[in-house]
Amino acid sequence: YNRAGVERVMGWCTEPEYRRFLKQTPVFEKMLVEDGVLLFKYWLTVDQAQQEARFRERLEDPLKRWKLSPIDLKSREKYREYGVARDAMLEATHTKVAPWTLVDFNDQRAGRLALIRDLLDRIPDTDVPAESIEFPPLPGLPQREHFGGTLRPIRPKA
Repeated sequence: YNRAGVERVMGWCTEPEYRRFLKQTPVFEKMLVEDGVLLFKYWLTVDQAQQEARFRERLEDPLKRWKLSPIDLKSREKYREYGVARDAMLEATHTKVAPWTLVDFNDQRAGRLALIRDLLDRIPDTDVPAESIEFPPLPGLPQREHFGGTLRPIRPKA
């Protein structure tokens, strides 16, 4: 859904490309569902203050720095535009066949648990009987792997 979000806001797609995406997406999603795909669409909502706190944490923590990109910094100036683009995309692609579910992700742990609970509640229970599998013995002793040429596997250090 980047076409209707970041690509639209940052000017990385043309107006016809954007319009085509909004028109084609519900049709494509309907085709998937008609073919038996269980399609669940979740939008993870985060307030601007929380997003700022996460950006700052990523900037200050060397182990999280990789998560922060120059695009993230540019996007801070376009928060309102992202909201408008998000709302338009959600409106255009929220259908009876493939509805969106919004998940409050200001608290990541609580958001994850809410999403998982919702997903598990939607997936139908299916009884899959365990088939009996016969595991016959090998006809001889197990073989050790040997490699030809110069390739050798690395081994754990003792």
